[in-house]
Amino acid sequence: MSVEDDCCVDDFNLRPVPGAGREAIKLYTEGDQLFEAMLTAIGHAKKYLWMATYIFADDEVGRCFANALAERARAGVEVRLQVDAFGSLFQFYRTLGPLLEESGVTVHHFHRWYWRKPLRYNRRDHRKLLVVDGETAFLGGFNIHRQSSQRYFGATRWRDTHASFQGELAAQAAELFDAFWRGDRHHIPQENKQANSVLVPNQSRSCRRRIACIYADFLGNAKQQVCLTTPYFVPDHHTQKSLLDAVKRGVEVRLLVPRTSDVRLARWAANAVYARLLDAGVEIYEYRPRMLHAKVAIADGQWATLGTANLDYRSLLQNYELNLVSRDPDLCRRLQAQFEADLTEASAVNATRWRQRRWVPRLAELLGWSVRRWL
Repeated sequence: MSVEDDCCVDDFNLRPVPGAGREAIKLYTEGDQLFEAMLTAIGHAKKYLWMATYIFADDEVGRCFANALAERARAGVEVRLQVDAFGSLFQFYRTLGPLLEESGVTVHHFHRWYWRKPLRYNRRDHRKLLVVDGETAFLGGFNIHRQSSQRYFGATRWRDTHASFQGELAAQAAELFDAFWRGDRHHIPQENKQANSVLVPNQSRSCRRRIACIYADFLGNAKQQVCLTTPYFVPDHHTQKSLLDAVKRGVEVRLLVPRTSDVRLARWAANAVYARLLDAGVEIYEYRPRMLHAKVAIADGQWATLGTANLDYRSLLQNYELNLVSRDPDLCRRLQAQFEADLTEASAVNATRWRQRRWVPRLAELLGWSVRRWL
């Protein structure tokens, strides 16, 4: 690896603890169930509610959350909300923001456009995190919008993955949120050498691409199989090399991506690297039913990560992200089972047919790849 040694997965000193994950970490793959659990937790808040989200839309889901946060603020609970200025552009500021602020919610708009520092607008807070009283926390890929709800969006709602947890992980989430809120973007919680799971931001003072390091370690240390799920697959050259090296060692590498993307340029950029990976033996599957927005990886059924980071330039090199990294056997088993279930609704990309695609999509791929750092 060409990155700092202290980013190595092994250096987290995580220990597999059989049976611990079933109660400690709960998974959500349906937005309606997740939103119900989050709103219930919000309603039970006694001391504080801290929430960060990339998209907070002014729709049925967003208004429901805004009302819940406002009610708790009026009840005397400290409520902090951080929304990304770009992610929630035109969806939050005109109505929900003023409503929340009038109710006593402290709202931060991360990296609003400022003409003297235009490039900071490109560095976004992509985290989706809710912390309730430092006792319960939620983290994953779901944004606050109707696209994630079957109730409001129907059968084509987005397929995503989120987790909730309590205890020490929730305390870590609170520590990370508070540090970020205060402007410390590189804070790392104190390590517990007895833990089997840890929260990992993608930037520290010693490494600006910690999650990229984790993916590289997953691929570099795997002996049998790595399963990757990502909605936006635009890997940098180092990640591509890690994928190819793993296959050369005989590791089965399976990649699950959406067939239909909400960002067409990102799909074109992903397609630009398919041929190289397919020829090397990487198995690529396209999820058919709806938009796939989950960000999950499992290595040898022993390591797993889920959270907010995509396998693209923006998440690995620019955005502020947060992932859960775990050696919990039960969590790894459940994530593996979900991956296998998703594959039953996916189609394998055929290497021979892919090489025979026409010149029009090849031009589109060239366009997507040329702007990959800005997607």
